[in-house]
Amino acid sequence: VLLALAALAHGREVIVSRGELVEIGGSFRMPEVMAQSGATLVEVGTTNRTHLRDYERAISSDTALLLKVHRSNFSIRGFVAEVSLADLVDLGRRRGIPIMFDLGSGCLVDLRTHGLPHEPTVQEAVTSGCEISTFSGDKLLGGPQAGLIVGRAKFVEAIRSHPLARTVRMDKLDYAALAATLQQYVDPEAAWNSLPVLQMLGAPAEQLRERAEQLRDAVAAAVPGMWRVTVRPTVAEVGGGSLPEAHLPSFAVAITSPKPPNWLEQKLREHRPPIFGRIADDELLLDVRTLLPGDDEVAREAIKSVISDS
Repeated sequence: VLLALAALAHGREVIVSRGELVEIGGSFRMPEVMAQSGATLVEVGTTNRTHLRDYERAISSDTALLLKVHRSNFSIRGFVAEVSLADLVDLGRRRGIPIMFDLGSGCLVDLRTHGLPHEPTVQEAVTSGCEISTFSGDKLLGGPQAGLIVGRAKFVEAIRSHPLARTVRMDKLDYAALAATLQQYVDPEAAWNSLPVLQMLGAPAEQLRERAEQLRDAVAAAVPGMWRVTVRPTVAEVGGGSLPEAHLPSFAVAITSPKPPNWLEQKLREHRPPIFGRIADDELLLDVRTLLPGDDEVAREAIKSVISDS
């Protein structure tokens, strides 16, 4: 985002809704990013309601971009209104002003096919007609941490040739990881079975229950008789600055030992490889939605190792 704004709007104005002046992890705030780019922020609308006429009234001869920011890590509900990307693109075409859309997470599949809320996809952004789209290479896309820019050739070339581009470019290892990730999307349905983030998000609850029961039995057979190992229904959240209102039904293996639960949690965290659980109601929970195929056995062996060393 910083690079795109610096290349396309330095010294000029960028119009954005007040309700889209987001802050992401690490306290990076859109107004501060825009200030660093040299662009002038023009806020329109209010926190909860912004209309097309707000953008129209703010346009001047100094307007460089109309910016839309997807609220990927929070939501506003109730008495709300926002301008759709399609309407903003139409306004930009009528007034000769390019549109920049920051998606946040770089989703490449329709999440609704696996029972998840809709998240704007990169394909939707491109086909909408906006000139520049920015998104993350990790998060929902499932690749390495990166900032990606797609759009019309003349705008991409202007960004590519900006002096700042060299300082933020990816290295060859990241390119290799990104290429390998994107290749999985050649068959979008197959990507749900090959990319870890989509495997975790798309796993059916019944499948997770079966896995939790199998892991419970394996762990119960490995721990002393005074330990208690059960299966608990849980609710998982997506995290990572994505789908803030999505709650996924899941199941966890709940472990109770004679020692305090934080003892086992710490020992598993210090194990190699580390196993991260969470504590609830004096039980250590291992949510199987966060375990990939093959991780169940790793978790069982880790618990055995912790017991034998204690």
